[in-house]
Amino acid sequence: MRQSRLPDRVVVCAPSDADVGGIKTGPALEIVVGPRGLTIQRNAILACLDDFDVVQFFDDDFLPATDYLAVAERAFAADPTIAMATGSVIADGIKGPGIDLDTARSIVAACATGAVDTTFELVEDAYGCNMAVRLAAARAMQCRFDERLPLYGWMEDVDFSRQLARHGRIVRLAGARGVHLGIKQGRQSGVRLGYSQIANPIYLSRKGTCPWPRSLRLMSRNIAANLLRSLTPEPYVDRAGRVAGNLKAFGDLIAGRLDPGRVLELK
Repeated sequence: MRQSRLPDRVVVCAPSDADVGGIKTGPALEIVVGPRGLTIQRNAILACLDDFDVVQFFDDDFLPATDYLAVAERAFAADPTIAMATGSVIADGIKGPGIDLDTARSIVAACATGAVDTTFELVEDAYGCNMAVRLAAARAMQCRFDERLPLYGWMEDVDFSRQLARHGRIVRLAGARGVHLGIKQGRQSGVRLGYSQIANPIYLSRKGTCPWPRSLRLMSRNIAANLLRSLTPEPYVDRAGRVAGNLKAFGDLIAGRLDPGRVLELK
């Protein structure tokens, strides 16, 4: 509600009524209850937006600058070739212990310029914590988030971006700034993430939405980081769990039963 260009509607998807108890609904706010899982919930949101042109997805730990929506709206209106846009993350807590809300607010306030900057650069895919989608393009391509990527849906943004790229350009907007807090609480276990680090890129490469060289680079980098840092792990990362998940995924790959959905069977 602090945006200079207020949203026409805000849709919040939660796994149960209890998760959104006490939130006041109204003409501009809609609560949708959907099964737990990022891809399922994003599809539930898409299903509510038949009469809209653009949807802006924000993760629950992303703090946008107050002119974010104004920049995104102007960029989409000015260039019909843009199918999907992501903003400029000026600080990303996912790469460290996380960023607290007060610090994030200070960072966002310091980046205010007063000018609406709609310049952009082409990118391969949008960053899932903050991404806008032209709905006409998504409808034309019948794009949906892949619900075979359960829970946190790791790499779902890559898959969705590659689907939309067949219908338009994927861009990063210089003026749409924000901070990704990278909150560590409430996320999936290290074992589950470690499994997804192998299962999801292989699944997407087989599907055709992630080139094999990119998947191999990504898996190699994650495996190396997990092994090396497990010797002196960060207090906020379950490196041992990620290594165990990596090994479990390779075991399933050899056995011919590797599947992203198997994380539901892991602790």
